[in-house]
Amino acid sequence: MSALKTAFEKAVAESKQLPEKPDNMTLLKIYALYKQSTEGDVQGKRPGFTDMVGRAKFDAWAEAKGQSKDDAMQAYIDLIESLK
Repeated sequence: MSALKTAFEKAVAESKQLPEKPDNMTLLKIYALYKQSTEGDVQGKRPGFTDMVGRAKFDAWAEAKGQSKDDAMQAYIDLIESLK
């Protein structure tokens, strides 16, 4: 396994043990970078108007579109490090 993948998995584990819960915008960024790192570009239809949480998550992930998985992993690692 690559060093980046190992560091990413460590950051994922550390994200669950942050000293305080990040604000909603930061949580969306964490979600988007995780999804981009693990699945690539967003796919499927944007959730409907009544699903506000799903829609916010979809939009956040869509903002990361085009970013490589490795770049997204590094951004995720950097973000989690900044929150510790």
